Amino acid sequence: MTAATETVFLLDADNTLLDNDRVQRDLRAYLARELGAGCRDRYVAILAELWDELGYRDYLGALQRYRIQHPHDVNVVKVSSWLVDYPFAKRLYPRALDVIAHLRTHGRTVILTDGDVVFQPRKLERSGLWQAVGGHALIYIHKEIELEDIERRYPAAHYVFVDDKPRLLDAFKKEWGARVTTVLPRQGQYANDRKAMSANQPPDLKIERIADLLRFDAAGLAAAAQPNEADAPRPSATN
Repeated sequence: MTAATETVFLLDADNTLLDNDRVQRDLRAYLARELGAGCRDRYVAILAELWDELGYRDYLGALQRYRIQHPHDVNVVKVSSWLVDYPFAKRLYPRALDVIAHLRTHGRTVILTDGDVVFQPRKLERSGLWQAVGGHALIYIHKEIELEDIERRYPAAHYVFVDDKPRLLDAFKKEWGARVTTVLPRQGQYANDRKAMSANQPPDLKIERIADLLRFDAAGLAAAAQPNEADAPRPSATN
């Protein structure tokens, strides 16, 4: 628990501060090179299965499941080292660390992400994101159901939630209404999914890239907040 602050910035990691689509492409290329295309495709299929089961990408869990299915593939042990030693700092979006430094001058800044308890913390550390926020990082299984815990740990008059997934922005807006400014950086596969965009209420603010947040201060972001669509007053009927 921290003392209540005026503004808390909640920043997603994957495809918000860090180009996770690029990480996935690099992983697929490595798997094809080390294990072959067939094994790569099997691993990717297992990863998709775990995504459906867990709601996040469990890279190490998928590797373990692959190993159970292919116990004599001796090259699979190389993949774990490749994953944990991956140079995530090279996959940060341009000026991502500058954005964090900028926002920290306007309020508490927290990394808010989903993932497992081994690989996701490692990713934050290797990328420099953990250090950039001074260790203020929350890693949940499903952050959209953890708003009460987030408020308890980081109470604030206003929140700014930055995420590439429209469904998560929608979930936070439904719960917090005008107390949160939802920001969508149009980066990565989910932020540009037209079906996802049409299925959820629009974010309060769309930006092309995370570096665009350098143009905003806390007051400007708070002013962009709208009420939840379901709670917004409807125009009165006129004759």
